[in-house]
Amino acid sequence: MAVRGWEADSSALFARRLGKSARELQCTGGQDGCPDIWELNNGDVAVIGRDLTTSYASRLPEGVVIADDERLVVIPGRMMRSAKKDIPDA
Repeated sequence: MAVRGWEADSSALFARRLGKSARELQCTGGQDGCPDIWELNNGDVAVIGRDLTTSYASRLPEGVVIADDERLVVIPGRMMRSAKKDIPDA
């Protein structure tokens, strides 16, 4: 197995939602559910969205690779924009 510069920590816990919920943004059929963005207690970010790995696999930009244990997920743009205020500058 290749050594990576970063590995996801599956023991990290959900700490806080970034941005607004799908319900608040009217991105759901009246139910809480996908999509969502969460900061984990170790500072990493979890994104819940539609798995479009297969749809995008043949048209990834040069240099972009999706590893076997990764997925490309898509969320509504308005959800990411609503999270901007919760994401600190570098």
